[in-house]
Parts: sequence; C-alpha cells; structure tokens
Amino acid sequence: MQLYCNSLTTYSRLKTREVKIGELLLGNDHPIRIQTMTTTNTMDTMATVEQAIRCIEAGAELIRITAPSKNEAENLLNIKNELRKRGYTTPLVADIHFTPNAAEIAAKIVEKVRINPGNYVDKKKFEQIEYTDAEYAEEIGRIRERFTPLVNICKEYGTAMRIGTNHGSLSDRIMSRYGDTPNGMVESAMEFLRIARSVDYHNIVLSMKSSNPQVMTQAYRLLVQQMMAEFNECYPLHLGVTEAGDGEDGRMKSAAGIGTLLEDGVGDTIRVSLTEDPEYEVPVCRDLVKRYTQNITPKNTIPAVTNIPYNPFQYKRRKSFSVLNTGSTQVPAVIADFSKIDNITPQHLCSIGYVYDATTDKWNIGDAAADYIFTGHQLLPFELPGTLQVICYPATRALASNKSKYHPIFSGSGYLQAEEKDAAINFVLIDCFSDDTVLNDYTYLAELQNDASVVFCLTSQNERTMPAMRRMVIELINRNIQNPVVLNITSQWHTIDEHLIHFATTAGAMLLDGMGDGLFLEIDDKHYQSLSQKNTSASGRNYVENTTVEAFLNNTAFGILQATRCRISKTEYISCPSCGRTLFDLQETTAKIRAKTHHLKGVKIAIMGCIVNGPGEMADADFGYVGSGPGKITLYKGKEIVKRNIESSTALDELIGLLKGSDVWIDPAN
Repeated sequence: MQLYCNSLTTYSRLKTREVKIGELLLGNDHPIRIQTMTTTNTMDTMATVEQAIRCIEAGAELIRITAPSKNEAENLLNIKNELRKRGYTTPLVADIHFTPNAAEIAAKIVEKVRINPGNYVDKKKFEQIEYTDAEYAEEIGRIRERFTPLVNICKEYGTAMRIGTNHGSLSDRIMSRYGDTPNGMVESAMEFLRIARSVDYHNIVLSMKSSNPQVMTQAYRLLVQQMMAEFNECYPLHLGVTEAGDGEDGRMKSAAGIGTLLEDGVGDTIRVSLTEDPEYEVPVCRDLVKRYTQNITPKNTIPAVTNIPYNPFQYKRRKSFSVLNTGSTQVPAVIADFSKIDNITPQHLCSIGYVYDATTDKWNIGDAAADYIFTGHQLLPFELPGTLQVICYPATRALASNKSKYHPIFSGSGYLQAEEKDAAINFVLIDCFSDDTVLNDYTYLAELQNDASVVFCLTSQNERTMPAMRRMVIELINRNIQNPVVLNITSQWHTIDEHLIHFATTAGAMLLDGMGDGLFLEIDDKHYQSLSQKNTSASGRNYVENTTVEAFLNNTAFGILQATRCRISKTEYISCPSCGRTLFDLQETTAKIRAKTHHLKGVKIAIMGCIVNGPGEMADADFGYVGSGPGKITLYKGKEIVKRNIESSTALDELIGLLKGSDVWIDPAN
C-alpha cells in the first residue's frame, strides 16, 4: 500500500511543489501558512479593509475575500489599493464559485483565486445522470474550454490558484460516476489539475474540504496518493473542515480533521472555519501550527512500521471484544479524572452529567454523562448513580466494602503479578514508547490477550503522543490482540485553547482511524492548578466559566467523540463561517437556533448563509436553514426544499414546525 505521508512514526513534512502567492512562498518545506476569510460585504471597501487588517494583525498570512459576481471582483482592486496604501502587503485571495467571468477579472487583481470545481463549470441539481464514457469525455472537454482562459490569465499575471473541492458541492456528473465519496472529491480536483498541467501551469494549491472530519482526512490522503501515482509529485495542500460551527465544538471538529493530517506532516496552509468573526479563527490556527514549529524531533524514537494492518483510506473500527461497557461495537466509554479533587462529594458529579435530586432521592443522568470516574487513592463516602463506576488504584479498591462499583487500574506488567484482580474488568496502563523502548519489551502483552477482563489504557510521555499510541495499536493488531483500548491522553500545555487543540488532535487522529474504545483525558498537576485559577482563552472566549476543569475535560471528551462521529450525545450544527455572500446575521441566528434545538440529541442542523454553501455544503445534514435572499430563508429536509423564501422573522418557528412534523422534536426538559 502506497503511504500518503513520509512516515507514521517520525515527523517529516510531505514534500510539495513550491507555490508563489505574491511575495509569500508556500509548500516545499516553507512554514505552514495561516489564513482566514473576511465576512464583510465585498462592496463595502472600508469595512472589508478594516476587518482584513484585524486578521493580519492577529497573524493571518493570507486573506480570502468572496467575489460572487463581476462587481465584487472589480472592487477587489479598491480593497487591495487601500490595504497597500496603509502598508499591508498580505496576499489576497478571491473566492469564486459559480462565476468564471468574476474569476478572470479577479485573477488580474489579486495574488490568488480559489475556484470550486463542483460548481465552476458544472451545476449541481441533485440529479442522478448516467454518462457514457464518450459523454463523460465530452463534459471534460467542455470544462477544459471554460477553465483554460482562467489558467492562461493566471500564468500571464503570476496569479496562484486553489482548486478547492467541497464534499457537499460535488457536481451531478461526478456524483453519477463516483458517488458521494472521498474518491469523487479527489477526481473532481484532479480533472482541473490535469487541465492546468497540460498548459504548463503549476502555481496551484489544492483542498479537499468536508464538514465530516472522517471524509475530509480520507480525501486528502487519497489525493496525495493519486498525485504521486500520476505525477510523482504533490502540490501544496490547504487544510480545513467546512462549516465546523462555533465555540469549542467548532474548534474541536477543526482540530480533529486538520490536526490528524498535520500530525503526519501533510498540509502547507490551514484555515479554521468558525461561525465567529474571522480574527478569532487565527489564534486557533496558530495553536495548531505551533505544535509543528517547535521541537518536532523527539528525544525518544518510535519503532518504524513495517506492516500497516489497517486501511487509512477507509474507516473501519479496530476489532475488539467487549469488557462490560467497553469495546466491540459499543460506543467509546468516557472516563472522568477526579483524582485531583480532595474529598469528592455528590455535587462534584454535576460537572460530568449527574445531578442529584434530594426531594425524589434520585439521580438525573444527562446525555453527556461520564461512564467512569478515576479517583486514584480515594473511596467515596456516598452511593453512586446506578450507571457510574469508579476506577482506582488496586490498594484503594482492596479497602472498598462494595467492590462491584470499584475497578482497579494496574501499571503494565504489574497486572500479571497482582494477587487480587477484578473478575469483571481490570484496566492496565500501557506506556507507549515514552522512552526508547523496543517492541521486545512488550512481550508481556501476549499473556494478557486472552484475558477477557482486561482493558488497555494507552498512555505516553513521548513528545509525539499520537504516533506513539497509534504505533502501539498497530502492534496490537499485528499480534491479533483484541482487548479494548482506552486512550489516556495527558496535556501539558498552558491555556484552555491549547489543551482543547491537544486533546482534539491526539484523540481525533486515533478515532478517525478507528482506534479507540474509550477516552480518558487529563491535565498534568501543574497546569491543572493554573487552569483552575485562570480559565480564559487567548481568544477571549471562556469555555469553563462558572464550571470546573472536570466539566471542561468531560465536555471535551464528548465533543471529540461527536466530532469524529463515534458517540453522539447532542445536536450537531453544521454552520458556515459567514462571508460577504451571507444574507443574514449568521452568528446571531446560529445562537437562536442553538438555544431552541440544543436538546435534540443526534439531529444534524445546517445553518447556511447563502445558496453557495447550501444546499451543497449541508449535504450531510438532516435539516437545513439557508439564506435565499435578503430577509428570506429556505428550509430543507435532507436535500429537499420544504419551504422556500419564507420571512426570516418567522423562519425559526417554521424550522421548529418542520422538526415537529418530521417526528424528531421533543419538548425540552424544564
């Protein structure tokens, strides 16, 4: 199997062609570049300039601006001139979708144009059309005729181009042959890339974006493989998860997708698409990128992979057997770290989804309620909710009067020497290559593989935590060891943003490849204390306001599982980041819709600012709320229009009516 990166164990950037965007160099081992996109009306020159400056000063190295028609494309010159007059030379990128003539105008003004091959020449009407080979070739000829003029302009003016495929806007032609698949995304871009190469134009960046991180990562990997197979070289890659949403959910989904690829050295520029002001996207990008610009040569090596026993281009969960509620086909378990709390009380359980009602003497259990708590050396002086269980050290469990609720956690091979074990479930810590451990040092695993009570907790102090854990899972698969695996991830970063990115990247990368039957997130002692005292993020957001570090870790674990589609515990919002095309206040509307529908577990609602992003980009959603004109909203159920051009003042009520009529509505709890 041809790999999509240089190594699965040693960090090494994928070699790509060098692309020049104005004076900025991209690819070819240049730094990973950070970019964002303005949300202002492109015809409002000064507003766009001011927002662009805020983004540049936050650290953006490229600024993308929408140009949906000829007028906006022409006004890019005024925006560029004003920025240059103020001393800002940051390259500008024109975002083009349906209008080739706008792209041709913009290519003579700005340093880069982005086109979407799904709608640049083709149209998407959600029609299934069967093409013969001859008819398909004729369509490619039509694309060549319409696309080549733009390529020639870019060659003449030294303008770069991004061929940006979006999962939700694959053309009917591509869908008819490849389906709604990562392969279809790759071929959509390759058709345009082949045309550009045929006229010796190479100043190209590519992207494979999706609102589903699993689809997105597979598409990028397949694209690298396809470029190497056809051309024996790769073009630079722009990484991003579309419509990630806002707040911590948007950050986690973005980090899971983007971080998974960056971990393997894939990616030359990134954009985090949040439903927030664009300057707030930049710090998230910086937190992602700096992980690979500091010391990326670990002190300790991870053994090389000689046999890849899984398919990185197709999701399949690693085969495991069940131990109580962990492993096999069960949703991944969540373990909450309570070991840093002195004198645990029932009130502490509120932070992980359990609320005690004294009047009824009953526990109310939320959808995001942890399955286990790790208490370390503590026994609890109160009765636990029926579904919650405790993990503690063996010596502590030995003192418990009711051992059915307490389960031991052992250190590696120490389990084999233990005199007292749990008949139901034992957690065994496996240190994954924290030092220069060789594979022969893990021979004791063979003695555990037939133990139906053992769950492995993978942990690592290696500077490359994810590759170390992945290497251990690869070893388990190669040895046919099928015990369930919990990912025990510790963060030693400083800010709440950094912790969030670390957890989402590390756990997300594992889960997107089907590796993980549980999550156990921890913050090391030093940073736990500082986080408890000061929990405001660098971007000004406060994720853990009026709550606890334990609540943050629990919410993060469930958020990562939701982002990777492993365990659904809440409503999912596929919300575009807004741009100059947006026809309503996206942030305000998203907040209103979230306030009314956040209790609908498992329902996916897309909130799209305009027809460019919907219905195409919301193809993965159950319901869609799409701007169709000033003050007008069109509602979708799946890909079908249900109500067209309704007044925005009544659109939320109409959406709730649609949810009720579709039998997915439940009344919120009081």
